[in-house]
Amino acid sequence: MKKVLLPLLVVSSLALSYTVRAQAPVPVSYTEQVAAEGAGRSALYTRALSWAENKFVYAPTTALVADPTKSTIRVTGTGTLKPVDARGQDQRLTVLFTFRFQATDNGYSYQIGSFEVVPDPASPSQKVPLEEYQAELRTSRSNAKTFNDRRVGAQATSLASEAAMSFRSFMNSQPTNDHVGVADEQVGAQ
Repeated sequence: MKKVLLPLLVVSSLALSYTVRAQAPVPVSYTEQVAAEGAGRSALYTRALSWAENKFVYAPTTALVADPTKSTIRVTGTGTLKPVDARGQDQRLTVLFTFRFQATDNGYSYQIGSFEVVPDPASPSQKVPLEEYQAELRTSRSNAKTFNDRRVGAQATSLASEAAMSFRSFMNSQPTNDHVGVADEQVGAQ
């Protein structure tokens, strides 16, 4: 009985994993909640706003919306994806994504997501959700050779991860004492 059951389980799990891979792609998103004891909501918000205004390198940026009363920030950044044509030559594809931040008394959370592709550079106002664009690529005749649907998804995931690492590195590099500038001013005044 064991000799029959084990192969049956292996075959069914392989069939299930193949079915799961054939389904529509999962939206690209990176979300993290960070506990930051003692930092304070306004200090975390100020740090994040400084990053969004000065260190967010995914230009051109649009729609920077900062709400100090809610301690939220939202900014849309621009990146580049590189699918390949049938000959294997890189093509440039503009992608937009949204960075969202929320500070609380106990820490903060942030999300990088809402990826949209600009398929035609001549019409930058026309955007397509990344998942929809990947579905179009999947139906392309050359996709079996280029794997552009997976390539574009992997590059968008990498972009989200890169932005998250940049933000988290900035937040971690800031001093825990937010009044350092005040102390320096007092020393200079004496």
